[in-house]
Amino acid sequence: MFVRHVTMRLRADSVAKFARIIGSEVIPLLRRQEGFLDHITLISPERAEAVVITIWDTEESQEAFNRAQNPQVSRSLFDVIEEAPRVAMFDVLDTTFLKLAAKKT
Repeated sequence: MFVRHVTMRLRADSVAKFARIIGSEVIPLLRRQEGFLDHITLISPERAEAVVITIWDTEESQEAFNRAQNPQVSRSLFDVIEEAPRVAMFDVLDTTFLKLAAKKT
């Protein structure tokens, strides 16, 4: 598995709009992408910061999403973020989160 970790500084009073964009625009794009497994969106209103973590089956799946859909995601978030997002990539060493999800299904 592979993780893309994106940290964003939010504009003042944009938390609600950010949440709406993630839920109505970004997540549907992610769900249509082959290889997408899950996502976690974290928000700190007091620091005006958000973190979006997406989990992929392979690095290639994430790269395909990045090439095909990331420009649209960037346009959608342009009005709510202060500066370019900081992006980091990781290989997943271990997780209990996905194992828990698998047991529930």
